[in-house]
Order: sequence, then structure tokens, then C-alpha cells
Amino acid sequence: LALTTPGHVARLIDQRRADHIHIVTEGPLGFMARRYCRNAGRPFTTSYHTRFPEYLSARLPVPESWAYRWLRDFHNSGQGTLVATQSLADDLAARGFNKLKPWTRGVDTDHFRPDKRKDMGFPGPVFLCVGRVAVEKNLGAFLDLDLPGSKVVVGEGPELAKLKARYPNAHFLGHRPNDELAEIYASADVFVFPSRTDTFGNVIIEALASGTPVAAYPVTGPIDAMRYSWTACAEMFLDTVEEALGTTRKLAA
Repeated sequence: LALTTPGHVARLIDQRRADHIHIVTEGPLGFMARRYCRNAGRPFTTSYHTRFPEYLSARLPVPESWAYRWLRDFHNSGQGTLVATQSLADDLAARGFNKLKPWTRGVDTDHFRPDKRKDMGFPGPVFLCVGRVAVEKNLGAFLDLDLPGSKVVVGEGPELAKLKARYPNAHFLGHRPNDELAEIYASADVFVFPSRTDTFGNVIIEALASGTPVAAYPVTGPIDAMRYSWTACAEMFLDTVEEALGTTRKLAA
């Protein structure tokens, strides 16, 4: 939600002499970029990354239909909207989004691989979560679970200090370099993905490439990335995590 001015955005775009512009956010910066493109007759595409209407309506008295109407107008005005999964494309198409284009994701399996597993020094089993430490990631759903062993969180964000104080028994490792992160993925016993508003989650396929079973809600993103038919709902997230703990690393990989 970065704030700036339309004139500043226009100057930055003009300085780069771009032939095409891709807008990755529907926030103030994205709207200013779209305004510039439409006024200047410049082609642009967008991408859909977050279940913003669901996230917003869960916290404020704003109907999802209002937010989707706003997003539909934003995305349909470009040359195309890039989406990461087929389930997301199907859902958006049913809501009136058009010009949807597939934008699949991948992972470097030479970097993220099971043989990087090592002892992390925490009591096992180790339950891992990687990502931005922010309210939309729903980390409380993970940290509130009654689990044996250790809960480990890798990442930084605005909720870090608050969660550290609230969950003193969890291990918050902050930012970790990419080489170390690959070892952490492989060394965990279960990767937990509690977000319900991400449209994909690259961390899921990074964990699976590392041979680590994944527990997630059965929502857009996880259901496209994972081989398993997770049937747990919000009230049964603990069952999902425990099921993942019983999954062999060989099957996860």
C-alpha cells in the first residue's frame, strides 16, 4: 500500500522508456500506474496475487462483491491478467474477469532438494513456516496448534515483534539467506502453510522439492500445488498438520 503521486509514477515510467508495463499490485501504486497507461495509451498487463476481497471482508464490514467489482474493473482494463493456477482462473472467470493468462511457477530442484537435511538443533518433530510475518498470512492458526516438538518461523514482517511476545516458545529465525533456507526446508518434518488468501505460495513447492510434507488449507493455491486430497477445513487444521507428519518424506518429494 505504498503512497505516492500520479506525477511521480508517470516520471518514473517515462524515464525507463518501457515498451510494455506489467502491474503487480491493485493498491494505490498500481492504480496510478494503470491511470498513466490508460491516459498515455500504453499497453499493460496485470497479475492477480492475493485473495484481497476475502482478506478485506474478514476484517472489515465490506462485502466481497464490492471488492471483486473494483478488482474486475482494474484487471479487465488491461491486455491480460496473469494467474498462477487453473483453479484461480476458473474462479475469476466465473466472477466476470476476462483475458486471463496462465503464469505457472517453478522451483530450482538443484537448490531445493532432500539431501540438504540436517539436525536443526530443535526438539523434534520440527514444524516449519516460511514467509512474510504479516496478518494476512494467518500465522496464528499455526502457532496456536497444540503440537509436539518445535514450531519454527522464517521471515520478517510487521507482525514479528507481536508474535514473538505472544508465542515465546516458538522459534523465530527472521530472514535467512537462500542457501541456508534450502537446508531449513529439508530439515523440517512438516511444512505448515496457514494462509487462506494467497493465490499460490511458492514456499509450498520449495518445501515439497526439499522432501518435506506440507499441511495447508484446501483453498486455491495449495490444492493446485499439492498431490494430496486434503479434506480438512478450518476447524480441523490440527488434523491436517498431524496427517502431514505421518506422510513419508519420500512421498512428499
